Amino acid sequence: MMRNNRSVLWMKGFGMPWSILDPARWEHSNPFLGGRNTSCAVVHRAVIACAGLVLSLIFSSCLWAADPEITRVTPISAQQGTEIELTIAGSRLDDAAELLFTSAGFSVREITTKSGSSLVAKVAVAPDCPVGEHGLRVRTATGISNLITFHVGLLPEIEEKEPNNDFQNPQVIPLNTTVRGVVENEDVDYFAVDLKAGQRLSVEVEGMRLGKAFFDPAVAILDSKRFALAAADDTAFGGQDAVCSAIAPADGRYIVQVRESAFGGSGDSYYRLHVGTFPRPVAAFPLGGMAGQSVKVRWVGDPLGPWEEEMTLPSQPMDRWPVLAHRDGQAAPTPNWMRVSPDGSEAGEVEPNDAPNQATPASAPGACNGVLDRPDDRDFFRFSAKKGQAFDIRVVARQLRTPVDSVLTVHAADGRQLAANDDAGSPDSLIRWTAPDDGEYLIGIRDHLGAGGPDYVYRIEITPVQPKLRLSLPERQQFRDIVAAVPRGNRFAFLVSVTREDFDGPVDLRFEDLPPGISVETFPVPPGQTVVPVILTAAADAPLEGRWVSIKGVSKVGEQEIMGELLQRTSLVRGQNNREYWNFYSHRLATAVTEPVPFQVTIQQPKVPLVQGGTMELTIKAERVAGFDGPITVAMLNLPPGVSAPTSVTIAQGAQEVRMPLTANREAAVGTWKIVALASANIGGTVEVATPPADLTIATPFLVMTFPQISLDQGQSGNWLAQVEVRTKFDGNAQAELLGLPSGIASDPQSITADIQQCTFPLRTEPTAPVGLHKSVIVKVTVIQDGEPVVHLLPAGELRIQKPAPAQVAKAAPPPPPPQPTEKPLSRLEQLRRQRQNQTATP
Repeated sequence: MMRNNRSVLWMKGFGMPWSILDPARWEHSNPFLGGRNTSCAVVHRAVIACAGLVLSLIFSSCLWAADPEITRVTPISAQQGTEIELTIAGSRLDDAAELLFTSAGFSVREITTKSGSSLVAKVAVAPDCPVGEHGLRVRTATGISNLITFHVGLLPEIEEKEPNNDFQNPQVIPLNTTVRGVVENEDVDYFAVDLKAGQRLSVEVEGMRLGKAFFDPAVAILDSKRFALAAADDTAFGGQDAVCSAIAPADGRYIVQVRESAFGGSGDSYYRLHVGTFPRPVAAFPLGGMAGQSVKVRWVGDPLGPWEEEMTLPSQPMDRWPVLAHRDGQAAPTPNWMRVSPDGSEAGEVEPNDAPNQATPASAPGACNGVLDRPDDRDFFRFSAKKGQAFDIRVVARQLRTPVDSVLTVHAADGRQLAANDDAGSPDSLIRWTAPDDGEYLIGIRDHLGAGGPDYVYRIEITPVQPKLRLSLPERQQFRDIVAAVPRGNRFAFLVSVTREDFDGPVDLRFEDLPPGISVETFPVPPGQTVVPVILTAAADAPLEGRWVSIKGVSKVGEQEIMGELLQRTSLVRGQNNREYWNFYSHRLATAVTEPVPFQVTIQQPKVPLVQGGTMELTIKAERVAGFDGPITVAMLNLPPGVSAPTSVTIAQGAQEVRMPLTANREAAVGTWKIVALASANIGGTVEVATPPADLTIATPFLVMTFPQISLDQGQSGNWLAQVEVRTKFDGNAQAELLGLPSGIASDPQSITADIQQCTFPLRTEPTAPVGLHKSVIVKVTVIQDGEPVVHLLPAGELRIQKPAPAQVAKAAPPPPPPQPTEKPLSRLEQLRRQRQNQTATP
């Protein structure tokens, strides 16, 4: 079957009628075969061999593309109401089927030519297509590309023509034109326009805002003698981009200069240069209003002076509302930004309000609008509050591109300062404040550096503390956003992050505008949980189609329904240390049904829990289509808090399963969690599918062991007695063994039962066992439940190995005493004499 210039063979479970590979079906249905006979069997085998060969060729070649990649779109912009031919460069684009714009107003007439590295499409831009930045992705039969931006403007667009880097020979352009150009390294581009005396010349460059590269442009307006009438590098209105205007002092030719601010540049340093007599305010006062109300806006920053314009704000609140300034039948080439708030009162400052006793009256809830119109200006507003009322007091200025770097303060009625804030994650300030008593309070605002001017416009919003909910899609790869390409007959999964403010209730997810044939499986997000997996499944016969899908979160706090929508960030321009300079934000997820892939994966449902401080091996099985036997990389999309796994494991070539080891720390969250694994393979590019969800239960350990410290001499044997406390009964015998014993020390595994209270581990040490205190010994206890192991890793006590005491040395026997002299025996006469003396001495 031919589809999008690629051969794709559909198979059972992946879109292909299985009958062409089933011999029995061939025998009964093929009119050219006369039934079951030898020749028929030969044909059957030949058909199957041929099909297998075809599949092998398909799935091992680069014909099967994966997610496409786009690097450049030419041209980078177009005028409203025109038809253009877009050339998109990248890779894996040969099966391109559709361009997905984030906004309405684009019609793709046809994709005329395409190859692996580029495509050409005819695109019509509607006359009412919104002015400004739009996201663009390419959908192919096998994936969805990354996002790049495309811009729409009001003015006719022309291309820069080199050489135009000589002041004396600039490129002559008509007034009220947008020039698409590029600044190469050390390049300076010059453009010439003719003006009448008193005419306004406005110049605005979009460089960083195009989202193509880190490019800091500078502009200048020069007269014919090269004197600068106006120049700009960075402006608060344009961020890193520059805006300047001047009034022509005389009839004549004027030169507009564009360069990189440090005379750098590159082949990616694209710009859009708007040159004309159009108005170019840099700020609006007030910076916003309440939804649906009519407001008179004073535009400031134009060289012809301020003017007012009446407008009606949108009916729904918006953090940033783009609005074009109009004057004398012309409009600014890019929008200014305003805030559309929910219901509340509006207060405009009344000068003088530089001191607490001059504060402008305001209301809470409500908004205060003002201008720090001179250096060291400071404004105060007065409002009333009841004891215990809690408010978020927020400055809205820099986020709407005014130059104010606010310092916000809250004061008592007598001027005593109660709270203050400089920055709250941005130059804009935020204070969460609770009124200590009934009464009047003051809000003060000033610029951090004491700067001021007519464009230092600000808005202060005083809003009650209320529950808020936001959704986002965590990146799996840094600076790479999520798209949902769902293969036919298969699944795709991603995480949704839930951010709650001032409540912790359960959240349900809702999906809108899914492509036909795609079903979604979501799970409630219980209190305390912040991420949840979502699984999209495409039917085997789902049409190949792409859509932008809305994702919303819903929760209830009492009778109040809290709703939040998706805000997906795409990082486009980063500077040094990956500091993000320009991002694109979208409220919808690019989703598409794609061609089938030759494998599916499932998690074998565990029958036993993973215990805190334990391990488990998940079995992940692959179902392959015949002809595909390549390796499949498996990674866990999500795991319960406190559970870890390797970055990935691989189902080897030709294998059908792999084990994914899981480890739970001792504080892992107890409960049952939905887990999902992702599987990818390289088939002419990386393709990815997801498993169905499985339940993973985290439980407390079945038992604990308490060990005393034990000391052994090198070469000595002994018994280590552990006290056992069984907390969850189990059947049969469990095995306990010591792990992490130092070299030269051994022990035998022990069998224990649920009734045991003590366990003795015999220890044998060698004379070379390392001396010291060993604290890393653990006990691995394996309990078999429902035929599967429940593995515990329990801490053991301290094991001390010491050198044996030195052996006692035997003392030498003392020498015998010297022999005493022997007396001579007495004679008989001497004996008689002594006997006679003794008798005489006796009384």
